[in-house]
Amino acid sequence: MKSVLIKNAKIVNEGTIFEGDVLIENEFIVEIAETISAKSSSTKIINAEGNYLIPGAIDDQVHFREPGLTHKGDIASESRAAVAGGITSFIEMPNTNPQSTTIELLEEKFKIASEKSVANYSFMFGGTNDNLEEILKVNPKTVAGLKLFLGSSTGNMLVDNEEVLEKIFASTPLLIAVHCEDEETIKNNLAKYKEEYGDDIPMKFHHLIRSEEACYISSSKAIELAKKTGARLHVFHLSTAKEMKLFTNKIPLEEKKITAEACIHHLWFTNEDYDKKGTLIKWNPAVKTQADKDALWEALLDDRIDVIATDHAPHTLEEKKNPYTSAPSGGPLVQHAVVAMFEAFHQGKISVEKIVEKMAHNPAKIFKIEKRGFIKEGYYADLAIVNAGLPWSVKKENILYKCGWSPFEGFTFKSRITHTFVNGELVYNNFKVKDARAGMRLEFDR
Repeated sequence: MKSVLIKNAKIVNEGTIFEGDVLIENEFIVEIAETISAKSSSTKIINAEGNYLIPGAIDDQVHFREPGLTHKGDIASESRAAVAGGITSFIEMPNTNPQSTTIELLEEKFKIASEKSVANYSFMFGGTNDNLEEILKVNPKTVAGLKLFLGSSTGNMLVDNEEVLEKIFASTPLLIAVHCEDEETIKNNLAKYKEEYGDDIPMKFHHLIRSEEACYISSSKAIELAKKTGARLHVFHLSTAKEMKLFTNKIPLEEKKITAEACIHHLWFTNEDYDKKGTLIKWNPAVKTQADKDALWEALLDDRIDVIATDHAPHTLEEKKNPYTSAPSGGPLVQHAVVAMFEAFHQGKISVEKIVEKMAHNPAKIFKIEKRGFIKEGYYADLAIVNAGLPWSVKKENILYKCGWSPFEGFTFKSRITHTFVNGELVYNNFKVKDARAGMRLEFDR
């Protein structure tokens, strides 16, 4: 039996921080107390004095690019970057090559992850205009949910047939996660700027092309449809102040049928950063104005927004250097997401308890993930130790993404992840990732 004793940690769980010890045996947390003595000489002891012990983050939206796009990233490389960033579980999107739009193709991804992933994993099944029959075969206990692109993005899996959409919403018990941008609005905006600039449109117009209106039209339509059909809807990567009025904090999370997510980049960058960062911060939906960012923060803190995720989506630097119309949208974030939120803690914007709620507790609740997302006896030992006073700078040589770059390059974070456990295994320690396939397939209590 493997046993690890974490001593003197500031344990963050369910809105409280208390100093104490945590005993791990094999893959589970077996005891949490003010003080615990090692029961055997073979118990590994880690002194976490002065540091936070948090449940490993659960990232409900990543693109790890396998199969088919592995020159940008793969499950092995990106799960290594994730655990180095304190993310112990991820839910990956279906727009790989081939796309995960049949049960057979989905299971192939699960097989790859079982052989390669350092972190725990699940995958979204992809909805299209013509695969309703396959959608209805998906087992809600073993698959995270259904992803629908209501605006085209990488991989172009646009679902734009309104009749089909309503049928999907009305007939699946799965959680439906949506990318909301109105295609018609974006096409019209793009045509206007192309007429003036050709393909080399300045990046500063990105948020006006993929505009507030494009986001609002689409997300309000999805919410209307969810209310009409009773579907369980989760709206990904919100980016505008206007959309915030579509969500509520009047009922407990467990009772919400419509939930919301904000991503690191929309909470960090604004359109003012386009001049300096260019296409490196080209995302869909676009990073928008300071007023939008402020509104996202307000909604996050008052619980209209339920989850913080990354939408980690690596592309090579070469691809990113293309002119505006051919430079792909997306960027790598899993290694730096938790420390980016700790930066906001240092700035007085958010508490550590709230970070844990939005990055671990709430994803576990929303997706009904079994025995993860909390520091509780009997739960899997998915944990991260954070030293909030250990500054480090993001440099090429410490970036673990396969694409080799980060929008945070050159930035000095005040906090650092020092240890990460996945299912009781110490997979990241002293700034090195262990060569281990410690990840397990997530299971859902549905």
